[in-house]
Amino acid sequence: MSDAAAGLMAIGVLVAALAAAHVPLGEYMARVYTSRRHLAVERLLYRVVRVAPDSEQRWTAYALSLLGFSAVSVLFLYAFLRVQGVLPLSLGFGGVPPAGAFNTAVSFVTNTNWQWYVGEATLGHLVQMAGLAVQNFLSAAVGLAVAVALVRGLTRARTDQLGNFWVDLVRGTVRILLPLAFVAAIVLVAGGVVQNFAGPEDVRTPGGGTQALVGGPVASQESVKELGTNGGGFFNANSAHPFENPNPFTNLFEIFLLLLIPSALPRTFGRMAGSTRQGWAILAAMAVLWAGGLAAVTAVEAAHPGTVPQAVGASLEGKEQRFGVWNSALFANATTMTSTGAVDSAHDSYTALGGGVLVLNMLLGEVSPGGAGSGLYGILIMAVLAVFLAGLMVGRTPEYLGKKIRGREITYVALYVLAMPLAVLLGTGLALGFSEPRESILNPGPHGLSEVLYAFASSGNNNGSAFAGLSSGTDFYNAALGLAMLVGRFLPIVFALALAGSLARQRPVPVDEGTLPTHRPLFVVLLVGVVTIVAGLSFFPALALGPLVEGLA
Repeated sequence: MSDAAAGLMAIGVLVAALAAAHVPLGEYMARVYTSRRHLAVERLLYRVVRVAPDSEQRWTAYALSLLGFSAVSVLFLYAFLRVQGVLPLSLGFGGVPPAGAFNTAVSFVTNTNWQWYVGEATLGHLVQMAGLAVQNFLSAAVGLAVAVALVRGLTRARTDQLGNFWVDLVRGTVRILLPLAFVAAIVLVAGGVVQNFAGPEDVRTPGGGTQALVGGPVASQESVKELGTNGGGFFNANSAHPFENPNPFTNLFEIFLLLLIPSALPRTFGRMAGSTRQGWAILAAMAVLWAGGLAAVTAVEAAHPGTVPQAVGASLEGKEQRFGVWNSALFANATTMTSTGAVDSAHDSYTALGGGVLVLNMLLGEVSPGGAGSGLYGILIMAVLAVFLAGLMVGRTPEYLGKKIRGREITYVALYVLAMPLAVLLGTGLALGFSEPRESILNPGPHGLSEVLYAFASSGNNNGSAFAGLSSGTDFYNAALGLAMLVGRFLPIVFALALAGSLARQRPVPVDEGTLPTHRPLFVVLLVGVVTIVAGLSFFPALALGPLVEGLA
């Protein structure tokens, strides 16, 4: 079977599997977040942390709870990394240096999973399991909680209550992420992914030398790494490593996992909003953007420009032969469109335009379909912006789901939209403006700019993938990228919750003949256009100086 045929078959199977899961999983998540019943294990957790599960919070209390929980999580993981050398199952590795521990703690708590280190040569099994994997669950649950809070703000009326952060966090973890990750881990083990507590073992290579191979609890971390759109690999090669991703089946299954929750959340939104057509419209906009990115990156990578690629039929540098170009492009598009950041190929080795598409995927704001929770609240805010712009064009007060978009609401939307470009462009400018961070660039010229832009786009959008030519394990990059992750994660969350609180206090406006239908194809086109134009206005100059000029040279 040709690479193109295998790729088309994989795309067909993937779309069919996601379509089959969309309604049941979306409906289930809606029931999880609207149920009045608490499970026994949940009640136990509430008693431990002294939470009244039947009470609700204003947006300010919800945001402070989230920020406090995240701050404690960063401090705990930072300490865990620093004292690794005295912990069991450390495999003889010492504590992580301060700047690196800060970067890693922030990275996993913000759902970014940027990794400046070589996992199998830096971290022991205990830190991987009890530190990183735990945050893979919790950071994803935080994203889900914010998405649900924003939906409540859109659907509730004349109230200042958005739910209870602690209840949403526990339910997202216990009822959604843990069961799905458990099943996914069993499937991965059956597919050949490693799951053990083995330390380094010397094996003889075909060339007659020796190589130390490390095992570990890989499958259990791999499942939630993809399911929670986290992306941090147990090994340095991430999902290109055969212990994490041994064959085409596991490769396709991992793509399915990382798209599963984000693609089902529009159904959750539609059900909670009382109109599944609203959910279909959001899903359609996500699908159009995702399909456009996939078509672009696949076409560029399979077009084989250059002498060597023409001889072999495609651009194969940095791609696993067991996956091929089409499946590598499918994984790369899915991971940069979902804020996952896992990789089964070297993005730095993609063609200039192919790598540029991957950067653009992230700069769209991770809304197609985006991360676990973050994709939904991100595109809902863009939907509010689209409605506002449409209202300006027809000269009436814009409305979305019966809520007026007034000055207060559009201010929160504007601040949300500006937060990510602030982290990306300011960080990129500082890195290029000082001599020390410039020394970390492997390739001079436009590709060097692309490496730095990719790093801050990945961090500011909580993606975590990288152009590996940038040596980011320095104090500057550990600190700067860590700050970009914090800004890119928590500023948008605060503005999203503030918007939810403002909308929840409103009285619904009845639909009339002048109301813009937000469930029809015209609105889908408008929403896709707004997402694309906002990204273009923010980042076209940087893209033009990096991947575009390199690709056209």
